Amino acid sequence: MPVIRELARAYQAFSAYSDAHVRQFDLTPAQFDVIATLGNTQGMTMGDIGEKTLITKGTLTGVVDRLVQKRLVQRATLVDNRRCVMVQLTPEGNQLFETVFPAHIAHLKERFNQLDATDLDQLQGLLTQLRQIF
Repeated sequence: MPVIRELARAYQAFSAYSDAHVRQFDLTPAQFDVIATLGNTQGMTMGDIGEKTLITKGTLTGVVDRLVQKRLVQRATLVDNRRCVMVQLTPEGNQLFETVFPAHIAHLKERFNQLDATDLDQLQGLLTQLRQIF
């Protein structure tokens, strides 16, 4: 079906554009996803991060490990549930979030601003409808 091919190509184009920008900040797309998810929060459990991102559980552990090494996040075990690990931004991670997140949103808006409001509303509606049928 031509629509499947166009959907895949649109995602690949978006991903390439977004990923290239994120990598300029010495972050992988998955690392950026975790930083963006943790921004403006008091932290989240690994399970919550997994639910809010597109990162699989096995991959998430490695991503968080590398962010800990970069001193951008820290882990803490909850006192009342030692099996539950909380992840939160460090001050350096929060500073990075406050710089990178708005810059990345502005970068993406450069492309999305080429569509008018009606087209964006229609696109959002169609994408929502597509997701719901699966």
